[in-house]
Amino acid sequence: MDVAGHILIIKDLFAAGGIVMPPLVLCTLLLWYGLGYRFWVMKEPKRLGVRDLLKYYQQHEDKPAKNIVAQAIKQGVALQKKGVKNLRRHLDEAFYGYEREIAKFTVLIRVIILIAPLLGLLGTVIGMIETFDSLATMTLFSQSGGIAGGISQALFTTQMGLTVAIPGLLAHSILKRKQHQIELDLSQVKDLLCHQIHNHLPTKSH
Repeated sequence: MDVAGHILIIKDLFAAGGIVMPPLVLCTLLLWYGLGYRFWVMKEPKRLGVRDLLKYYQQHEDKPAKNIVAQAIKQGVALQKKGVKNLRRHLDEAFYGYEREIAKFTVLIRVIILIAPLLGLLGTVIGMIETFDSLATMTLFSQSGGIAGGISQALFTTQMGLTVAIPGLLAHSILKRKQHQIELDLSQVKDLLCHQIHNHLPTKSH
């Protein structure tokens, strides 16, 4: 299919959905941009446990970090070896950037998942109003679509709203669980590094 054919299909979609189609299309683009970004940030699986990863990077500082937890561990190990005072505070500051990165676009995604079905419902209401107006004047076809156009718009926008929201909700749930696991891993890294420092502190003799 050539470019002109694709443009014609897009025009037909906008015509079928009426006034709510532009915001629905915008919501779709923003939703999948946010989901794609979050997937890219958290894409690399953690093949080892946190303890094993920590031990590995303490012994191989020059090895590249393949995921966000490994990046945090490398940074935490570097701070530990510097012997900074109040390591927990420095780790909290260092890991804050990772925590923000994995939480990016969550609010935007949640908002779009909520408003997409409402936009579809708005299109349904607009379509039904047009249908009842056409019934009142007994207009089967008109410039705005008439009875047939109103019913078509009512059904199409509802379908479009749900098509945006349902896959987005499923993908968001999967990524949210992954984010929660990474947050737990980062917290465990902090605990392990601080625990190691505590165990190596000299005990005072009485």
